[in-house]
Order: sequence, then structure tokens, then C-alpha cells
Amino acid sequence: MEKMKIFVADSISKEGIAEFGKHPELELMVKTGLAPDKLAVELSDSVGLVVRSATQASREVIGAGKSLKVIGRAGAGVDNIDVAAASERGILVLNTPGGNAEAAGELAIAMMFALARELTRADASMKAGTWDKKSFSGCELLGKTLGLLGIGNVGSIVGSRALAMGMKVLAYDPFVSADKTKSLGFTLASFDKVIQTSDFISIHAPKTADTKGILDAKAFARMKKGVYIVNCARGGIVVEKDLLAALESGVVKGAGVDVYEKEPPDDWTLAKHPRVIATPHIGASTGEAQVNVSVMIARQIAAYLLKGEIINAVNGVK
Repeated sequence: MEKMKIFVADSISKEGIAEFGKHPELELMVKTGLAPDKLAVELSDSVGLVVRSATQASREVIGAGKSLKVIGRAGAGVDNIDVAAASERGILVLNTPGGNAEAAGELAIAMMFALARELTRADASMKAGTWDKKSFSGCELLGKTLGLLGIGNVGSIVGSRALAMGMKVLAYDPFVSADKTKSLGFTLASFDKVIQTSDFISIHAPKTADTKGILDAKAFARMKKGVYIVNCARGGIVVEKDLLAALESGVVKGAGVDVYEKEPPDDWTLAKHPRVIATPHIGASTGEAQVNVSVMIARQIAAYLLKGEIINAVNGVK
């Protein structure tokens, strides 16, 4: 029997490679960092494509995969995949929600601590040989209100950690019921109440037509002066120029930013701002998370191709 070729366009863990290797019916081809034109050539006889966040599975790339049946994202976000183009071709798109949730959640919590105590600026001053103790008077998280925009896998983790630290947690999520929110120990609130009353606001929503630019100049104008913003979700949910203006005006005291409208950014002004802790989209960059998502997507793709079993689909195919 002819083997089914799976093309891996971004690096996955050795455990994920081994998981694919359990199925003799599948033939794995790993070539990372390919330009779109070269990737298109490689996909001509592939039935499966595996990507992380680097490879853009555009309409053109998907169109070149004449035999494609499934695209697997080793991670949660699928904004680098043209899901509509895949659906038109009857190609299933899978992701791995929850596989890197702990890693992303812990980064958001780390951002909150670092912002509250100005850790990066204090560290930089020490490395410069300056003992500037008086310049770094921070705040405690105890007793503060955390506003969560989205309480899926990651948002729920962040909220649970915040409760353990003695914070009050408000949550806005139009897809979660009040009973579910209450069971998590959070208080369900409107978007306006969350942004108007929170001391820290952490974003944990996908980038969609409804969430794109949701934190803009109008939203920042309604926030408490001195609020902290954390975005470890997706670039484009926060309007970067408006966040920069809010930092300059003092409305936002500090921001933790892991994701950007364009990655890497064309304009580094926000990332270089002295009251911004900027990281290069490392929310899922832990060894544990990469093993989790790699093994998960290998199992899901194998289950679909060999058994017709669909796990964690983000689109529907006939």
C-alpha cells in the first residue's frame, strides 16, 4: 500500500515525530523554514500539513496541495491558516487547544508580577551598576482586581492563579455562562465593567472579527488611571498605537506584550517603551508545551487519516 505523506513545515518535538512513526501507513517529511513557493512544490503530493506559527498556510499554499486532506496546527491559534480556503477544498483543519495553555497562562502571570514590581527595569539598573532602590516602588497583587477578556483554557488558568494570590477576578466572555464562570470562582461582567474597574486586564481571546481592535483609544479612555495591560493572546486585539498613547498619557501604567499586529514588528516603538515588558511571542515556548502540542497533533492527524476520527476541528468538511 502506498504511504500517505505528511509534510511538517515547522519544527515539532522529537516526541511528536516518534508519535507519527508509530503508524507505518504514514510517511513523514520534515523541511522547515521554506519560502512559500518552495513549500507549494513540496506539498504537491502531501495529504497532510503540520505547521506551528511560522509557516503561513495561505490560500495559494493550500491550493498547491492537490492531495491535501488535513492541516494540523501544533498550537491553538489558526490565524496563519486560511481556514476558509481549506474549507472550500474540503480540507480539515485541526488545532491543539489546551496543549500549551499552562505555558501561556504562566507567562501572563509572570508578566503581571514583573509589571507590578518593575522587575525588568530594576534588573537593568543593577546590571548598569546603579543602586537605585527608591525608583522601584511597585504594587502588590493581593486585593487587586484582575479583568479577564476570555476565559477559555488559558484565561481559566490565569484566573485560578490570580484567585490563589488573593485577587478578585472579573471575566468577560460572551460564550461562557454565568454558572460556569461562578464555578471557576470568577464574576461574570460586561466588557465595559471589566475595562472600567480592573487594576490588571489580561487578554485571552482569539483574534476574530469581533475581537480585532477591541482595546482601542475609546476603550483605554474608559479605564482606571494606572491600569496594567497584559496581552499574551494574539496581536491585533490591542491597537498598538492606542496602547502607546495610553502609556504616554499615564492611563496605562505598564504593559506586558508577547504578541504583535505584525511579527516581528515593523515598528518597534511599543516593544522598546520603558514601561513595556516585551517578549517575542513565547507564550507556548516551554519544553513541556511543545511536547504536548506535537504529540497531540500527531495523534489527531493519524486518527483522521487512518480511522476517520475528527478531534479538535476548527472547520467542518463534508
